[in-house]
Amino acid sequence: MAASTTESATKELNQRIGLTTDGSQFLTFNLGDEFYGVDILRVQEIKGYTAVTKIPNTPPHIKGVLNLRGTIVPIVELRTKFSLPTIEYTPFTVIIVVVVRDKVMGLVVDSVSDVLNIDAKEIQSPPKFGANVDVTFISGIGKSGDKLVALLDIDRLLMDGELPENGGLAAA
Repeated sequence: MAASTTESATKELNQRIGLTTDGSQFLTFNLGDEFYGVDILRVQEIKGYTAVTKIPNTPPHIKGVLNLRGTIVPIVELRTKFSLPTIEYTPFTVIIVVVVRDKVMGLVVDSVSDVLNIDAKEIQSPPKFGANVDVTFISGIGKSGDKLVALLDIDRLLMDGELPENGGLAAA
């Protein structure tokens, strides 16, 4: 009985401070006027944009690598990955450091927006555009107020050759 009282009090406290326990919290960010979201549990940190070291013979969306406290982290520019026009970086440009299958990677985005709680009933499957448009990296479209958020499946988004065999490399 005491355990259920504690569980109930914890649930009520989480609701008051805006936390959910069903894994439906997403860090949202902007690329242009569009909102995207990643599961908050996959986000390690948000870092202001700093110059990266370019690596020869990488795809155009691989911006380079960054030494993050001794770990070499591949950096992916999402604008290029999504075939969006490139823009000048601003003070709002950030790198979202995410964990993808026990590997650490960074995503360059225009700006971070918010952490949203989106109920599962407010998330719909992405529309099908036919065989010529790949949206397999979108796990769903969430509704938050009057805006739509494309929820990214970062495993699918980043698994196509971006993941190094050993995740980050230890810095020398």
